[in-house]
Amino acid sequence: MIPSAASQPPLSNTGGLPLDGYSTTLSAQDKINRELFVGNTPPGTSEALLMQFLSGAMRKTNLCPPDATPILACRTNQKFAFIECASVDTANKALNLNGVPFLGASLRVSRPSKYAGPHIPSLTWQQLTGQPLPPGMQPVPENNGMGGGSAEEKLNRELFIGNTTPEMTEAMLRDFLGRAMEQVGLTRMPGNPIVSCRVSGKFAFVELRTKEEAENALNLNNIPYLGASLRVGRPRFMSGELQLNNAASAPAPPAAIAAPPMAQMPAAPAMMMAPAAAAVPVTIVPTRVVELKQMLTQQDLEDDEEYNDILEDTRDECSSFGTLKNIVIPRTGPGATKIFLEYLSVEDAGKAIAGLKGRTFDGRQVGATYFDEIKFANEDYSD
Repeated sequence: MIPSAASQPPLSNTGGLPLDGYSTTLSAQDKINRELFVGNTPPGTSEALLMQFLSGAMRKTNLCPPDATPILACRTNQKFAFIECASVDTANKALNLNGVPFLGASLRVSRPSKYAGPHIPSLTWQQLTGQPLPPGMQPVPENNGMGGGSAEEKLNRELFIGNTTPEMTEAMLRDFLGRAMEQVGLTRMPGNPIVSCRVSGKFAFVELRTKEEAENALNLNNIPYLGASLRVGRPRFMSGELQLNNAASAPAPPAAIAAPPMAQMPAAPAMMMAPAAAAVPVTIVPTRVVELKQMLTQQDLEDDEEYNDILEDTRDECSSFGTLKNIVIPRTGPGATKIFLEYLSVEDAGKAIAGLKGRTFDGRQVGATYFDEIKFANEDYSD
């Protein structure tokens, strides 16, 4: 699934504006509109190299003036990165870098999930330059305005592949499943419908180019391959609908319990008729540990194989929010059916809460809150 861009430290101005207050005068929304997600980055890609390459590609194709500095900052994180462009217009034009070949990979350039602005039409790198995709490279989805790189749209295009064996590589799975879909008419257009695949132990995740093709691919469940019967389904951890975090979409509060008529209530002593004390506001202290509720049932924890699948699936998905140090899913005691995520920083934990809170899983709304670090260290998982 695609993560949101986090706030960047103040940047030096390269566009000719006064340095003092440059970052602080830009609204948070303006900063989001200037940021782009860059996926499929090869392992070990440095921030400086990626900035230099993308800036050069924009100058070469006249997406910016030859002497401009279109990209101000870059932050890499394993297989993806975020770049901050000099202006909203520059970010709009940089979307045309989508699919540009880089060190043997085809970069996915799209909006981050926080972006809420209008759809800006753009081309892929191949459409822009007329150059074909080099052999062996996987195509990327187009920024077509039907969700683009949003978290919800990407979620609808991802599938879980279970029962994989060690000899199954990412390229093999993508080729086999893509060919199978083409042969039985499950695709909507020519070419391999699977744009990416990542293998993690005994399972994998594949990303389809459209939501409709992802739904069609569910028909491949139990397809035989290399002596195994592949399980094809929605990701356990991230399945379910995204709920909008606003009053219009929030579930209605439970109806109040009707009070008995006053005549039926015993008279209270005068001393008990004093008005109740005002409620004390609860202060939430951010920590590096996140507690997830309503994700699992006790039945999910009984089978060892299913428990391990959930553990690895959760680890894989939640690592997208930051550096995940530890994950604990108690099977018994007060912490049973809860998931605890320990991140390297409070900032990473906050990103996880923002990204997970408000989702539903098997009809249950997920709760995501900070958890006391001392209690977590002492393996005390009680509320």
